[in-house]
Amino acid sequence: MRSIGAASTVFALTLIFGLSNAGPEAIAQKLDGRDVFRFDTFGDEQLWTDTFRLNEAIETVTPATALSVGLKVDADALPPPLIKALKSGQLDTDDPRVTRRLLELNAVVGVVGKVADDRIKTIGITCAFCHSTVDDSLAPGIGRRLDGWPNLDLDVGTIVALAPGFPDALRGEFRTWGPGKYDPRHHIFDGTNVIPLNSPSLPVVIPPAYGLRGVGFETFNGDGPISYWNSYVGLTQMGGHGSFSDPRIGVTVTQKPDVVTPKLPALLAYQLSLNAPPPPSGSFDVAAAARGQGIFSGAGRCSSCHIPPTYTDVLSGPDPKVPFLHSPAEVGADPQYAQRSATGLYRTTPLRALWQHPPYFHDGSAADLLAVVDHYDAVFSLALTAAQKADLVEFLKSL
Repeated sequence: MRSIGAASTVFALTLIFGLSNAGPEAIAQKLDGRDVFRFDTFGDEQLWTDTFRLNEAIETVTPATALSVGLKVDADALPPPLIKALKSGQLDTDDPRVTRRLLELNAVVGVVGKVADDRIKTIGITCAFCHSTVDDSLAPGIGRRLDGWPNLDLDVGTIVALAPGFPDALRGEFRTWGPGKYDPRHHIFDGTNVIPLNSPSLPVVIPPAYGLRGVGFETFNGDGPISYWNSYVGLTQMGGHGSFSDPRIGVTVTQKPDVVTPKLPALLAYQLSLNAPPPPSGSFDVAAAARGQGIFSGAGRCSSCHIPPTYTDVLSGPDPKVPFLHSPAEVGADPQYAQRSATGLYRTTPLRALWQHPPYFHDGSAADLLAVVDHYDAVFSLALTAAQKADLVEFLKSL
């Protein structure tokens, strides 16, 4: 999908512009959880446009560049002529004008832009920016939305570092994150300024937002339930307009009106509706997985913490309103990131669609499931054989 001539590009752009004036304002106004998840910026244009001018940087970003840093395009938002142009190679993906047209179509997953006079006037981001991807059904990076799937191709740090308003020191730290990672404990935005929290940056793997029903405290450190984290991220990280306070981490942001908090129930309901994707047919050895299930509950001692059906023990304490957590030393995890959380501890990760989202652990330090098994085999002195480890991996792939 490279350039095949200016005339064909102009033809395709004309088709796009002529057939679509539908931008974010055309989205239904009802408070629908899916719309909140996909399209609601919570007013975070105050960060990305007003403060750090990311819209100016995107003016020169081509679709090829956008795809290379992990941004995704919603094929269902594209008109038939554009789909035809993509399939036939009639579109110059090295032309930033195409990026602007995709923003007009509201087709860039998790990015909401307003375009006028062929200029990007505002840019905001949504929950889907990090927590959705596509099925690549039209082309790599272009397809139907997969809500709740972590976008592990997304290089948030590189994208954010494009914004001309960020200080150079912050840009340098952002660029160390790499694809599929983000550091939610690095800084906050208070509506006016970016306030440093911790340095050096310790990015964590973007987690899935599917399979949340019954899990409980949906953060790596069990800091709070799902809506707590939605509020923290929506306000202090995305830059939404509203109020959040957690004295445990010394963070208080107050902005009126609060446009985030009233939308949290609808957002939660939609997230809870997202099921974890089943493993693809033929992606694991059924017989080995059956043996591995026995190891999971037996010699591997996995089920003592990963309790079915959610495969976590975070709600197993005497008070379900208080998370049951583990010290970093107990599970062989990095203590430094935990110290930056509200609890200083780690929650047992629920085992959801593990086949879909390597790397593993909060910091991505385990490249595959065998590395996970090897880690716990060493930490707990399990002395599993190579065959037992292999069977256990097949079981984990089946979840």
